[in-house]
Amino acid sequence: MTKTRKTGRSRISVVIPALNEEQSLPLVLRDLPLRRLQEVIVVDNGSTDGTGEAALAVGDPVRVVREDRRGYGQACLTGIAALEPCDVVVFLDADYSDHPEEIRRVVAPILAGKKDFVVGSRLRGRSEAGALLPQARFGNMLACFLMQLIWGRRWSDLGPFRAIRSESLQRIGMTDRNFGWTVEMQIKAVRHGLRCTEVPVSYRKRTGVSKITGTVSGTFKAGYKILYTIGRYALVR
Repeated sequence: MTKTRKTGRSRISVVIPALNEEQSLPLVLRDLPLRRLQEVIVVDNGSTDGTGEAALAVGDPVRVVREDRRGYGQACLTGIAALEPCDVVVFLDADYSDHPEEIRRVVAPILAGKKDFVVGSRLRGRSEAGALLPQARFGNMLACFLMQLIWGRRWSDLGPFRAIRSESLQRIGMTDRNFGWTVEMQIKAVRHGLRCTEVPVSYRKRTGVSKITGTVSGTFKAGYKILYTIGRYALVR
């Protein structure tokens, strides 16, 4: 069992999907305020390097869960299933492009009792030059425009750094197993009437090569799945 840690009165748990992030993951874990977190679940999504070992070396409250079925959403679902009871769940990438120390900013609206779901917006925050590639900016802009057009909720980003009340996460019932994960969460949050907001977060060039926007095939697959997810939920409105 993981020792219980609290930030104020709320138990905060973090899920980090990781695929071959041996170099960057220790930096992410180093910058998290671990002593204020209940647990950190690193989901090793079939890595062939020392990602799992790098996480285990940190010790409590970090735990490693192995998930060999590839997919960002699949890794997140596995991480959720492994969580101990908590109040807030934070999702964070393992490539060190986000600034883990800004977790306080991301969870603040929830801890204040004002919001149920918070997206860290890279477009409203400070982004290092070249960190957010043109294809990612365009994809975000198009997806956010479509969501506003269909559901009337304005977003600026599909950023992976986000926080949600545990009970709200259970209520929306996430299912996507790959590239549609972030947009599905934002659509379902609106459809279920969650109190949503965005906060600006900083963003830097990731450590290593992106498995999505860093390749042509990854960019195409992600873009297709995001648009497919928006279209699918629009049809069942």
